[in-house]
Amino acid sequence: MAECKDKKCPFHGNVKIRGRKLKGIVIAKDLHRSATVLIERMRYLPKYERYEKRLRKIRVHNPSCIDADIGDEVTIAETRPLSKTKHFVIIAKK
Repeated sequence: MAECKDKKCPFHGNVKIRGRKLKGIVIAKDLHRSATVLIERMRYLPKYERYEKRLRKIRVHNPSCIDADIGDEVTIAETRPLSKTKHFVIIAKK
């Protein structure tokens, strides 16, 4: 683990975790400690008695102490708005 001096880190900074926790896969990574996580869920369609796959892309903050790469399975948690598009932060990776 690298030393973390990130103010937006939930473990070493001053950001509180609240709300939803989700699991997904990192599909894109930025230079500015950001990442895009793909969330998959199954939704039931009663008319056809089958399930469909629903996808959602979420922009997240990638703290330097976690530093998730593309393809990593991560757990993300909701926080206060960190920027215009980021409302989630990575809290763990497998």
